[in-house]
Amino acid sequence: MVDSAHCEYHSRVIRDMRLPCRLGRVANAVRAAAILTMIAVSGCSAPRDPIVVDEGMITVENQTDQEWRSVRITVNHHFSGGAPSLAPGGRLNAPLSQFQTGFGQRFDRGRQSVFKVEVSARAADGKAVTLTWAADPPK
Repeated sequence: MVDSAHCEYHSRVIRDMRLPCRLGRVANAVRAAAILTMIAVSGCSAPRDPIVVDEGMITVENQTDQEWRSVRITVNHHFSGGAPSLAPGGRLNAPLSQFQTGFGQRFDRGRQSVFKVEVSARAADGKAVTLTWAADPPK
């Protein structure tokens, strides 16, 4: 015959063993909610600009699904540079000092600031690609 104290002891042990399982389920649910929140927030972030001018560098990003050919970058209407192609999702990084005029004058950051960047290219399907970046006007 089993006494009631023995049964009470075992039921308490079994109940205490279930507690970590319940806590584990709660922790897993919290982790899952955190992951879903991170995914939702990252999906809502603003898209990157296709042209970025920062610290003496120009970065152009092809955000389309087609290759660009004959990529030409023009800074302040006079200084130009470029690349033969830019793959889909690819980036073209170039220091401003590499842009030059038709007479060979290079862009001098010490004497000039960038107020406009124009990008022109041809997509793989033959359509023209044009992008423009303009500096914020002084206040």
